[in-house]
Amino acid sequence: MTDLLAAVRTPAPGDQVASLPGLTSVAGGAGNTVGGVLSTVANTPLVELTRIAPGLDARVFAKLEQFNPGGSIKDRSALSMVRGRVDSGELVPGRSVVVESSSGNLAVGMAQVCRYYGLRFVCVVDAKTNRQTLSILRAYGAEVDVVAEPDPRTGEFLPSRLARVRELVAAIPHACWPNQYANPLNPKAHEQTMHEIANAMDGRVDYLFCSVGSFGTLRGCAQYVADHGLRTSIVGVDAVGSVIFDGQAPAPRHIPGHGASLRPPLYDAGAADHVVHVSDVECVAACRRLVATEAILAGGSSGATVSALEKFADRIPPGARCALIFPDTGDRYLDTIYCDSWVAERFGAVPATEVHPC
Repeated sequence: MTDLLAAVRTPAPGDQVASLPGLTSVAGGAGNTVGGVLSTVANTPLVELTRIAPGLDARVFAKLEQFNPGGSIKDRSALSMVRGRVDSGELVPGRSVVVESSSGNLAVGMAQVCRYYGLRFVCVVDAKTNRQTLSILRAYGAEVDVVAEPDPRTGEFLPSRLARVRELVAAIPHACWPNQYANPLNPKAHEQTMHEIANAMDGRVDYLFCSVGSFGTLRGCAQYVADHGLRTSIVGVDAVGSVIFDGQAPAPRHIPGHGASLRPPLYDAGAADHVVHVSDVECVAACRRLVATEAILAGGSSGATVSALEKFADRIPPGARCALIFPDTGDRYLDTIYCDSWVAERFGAVPATEVHPC
């Protein structure tokens, strides 16, 4: 077996990837139907974290999805859901209109994919979507439809966003809703994600920590683990107040990207071997520790996986190898997670790590 440090790398184009059904065009090589910037989706780096968990007798690696061209793991989902329909002629540049709901990252990924293919894109967001994301969407030429009021029954924005998507699809000629929450091409994209992790770690991934929202990433990774007989325990990382897994009462959440107020249709009760719930303030504290110890500026869901690792540490045997998926960069959280005044206003105190006044 090769030394693990040498194995932690970005797979080269065509490196075992072409054997994965439906994924060859993402990885590159012969028969690639994706060109330009979209050819850089996937094959993101895997790096070892040596400082974030000093008391843990295990090796910890992070899959840095911020290196996708749109800055997040959702680039994979967006490309997977759109590419096939373009190739088949179902989506026609200059005629078809893509309508989707997103709180942030999928919106950006979809905007970039649609811009590349020349498709009109209408993105339904809500009043909690940050200003930077809105600016990025408009820079890509996306049309932004903002839902200002939450669902009166649940007090959450997601049901209102989905209702608005249905209205727009019914009203706009040639409209198509990819529906990240139910589309099987969402998890299909993440079989590739898990392939990259397993390949870089010589097939030995003892624990995978994966945050959940649409359930696409976790379900796709779990499918790859099952199909390839890996002995990987999958730890689903959810937000306190999310209703995705059983046993949680719905509650307000301040940090987007993981958790949901509605259980997504892609949910699979058997996909996660363990579940860890992380509060907003734990998420903030872990994000800031990650910057202070590893110099990685990551988004909220990444901090959630770090916090989950710490909570789960007493169940990890000595010598284990753990992989954490970091879905996005922290650039879009500078006014929230990394802003002391925002944190203090919502949680009453700023975690005792390096301060970031704003």
